[in-house]
Amino acid sequence: MKRILLALALACSTAFAADTKPTEASIKELLALTDAAKLVESIWAQVDGMTQNMLAQSTRGQELPPAAQAVIEKLRTDSMALAREEFNWAKMEAIYNTIYQDSFTQEELDGMIAFYKTPAGQAVIKKMPVVMQASMQELQKSMGPFMQKLQQLQLQAMTELKAIEQAKAAPAPAAEPAAAPAK
Repeated sequence: MKRILLALALACSTAFAADTKPTEASIKELLALTDAAKLVESIWAQVDGMTQNMLAQSTRGQELPPAAQAVIEKLRTDSMALAREEFNWAKMEAIYNTIYQDSFTQEELDGMIAFYKTPAGQAVIKKMPVVMQASMQELQKSMGPFMQKLQQLQLQAMTELKAIEQAKAAPAPAAEPAAAPAK
């Protein structure tokens, strides 16, 4: 009987261990192994490029006076500085830690660490920044046509809203008198 209880206790403890949250140390190891800090850093250049593109789209190709250009450039640089400050690696690492602990078990994290130590895993790590950059470039290409279509939708909605307002403001047509019954 004692052997059955011991086996049952061992089985339960093994099943419970498989569902344990990953340790901070294993999460740090995974983040270091995958160069997560470098990946986050590489994203900033892409975000800055998208910001420049969106600001250019907002001026619709118009030549702005130098003072206005300076204001827009200051907005861009200040926005990027603020974003880098608010989302620095120390803060991002803490966020990753919480997300990974809530999303993965220790066993799953151990499997990911093992994968990223393989040649295939290292290829993913090395090539992912290039994949991300190419993805962002493709996204930027489609932003122009998207913004034009979005502006058309906005103009259409504004036209419809104006028509509704005009209909409200216009006096209601007078009711026509009822026709006299035929004799």
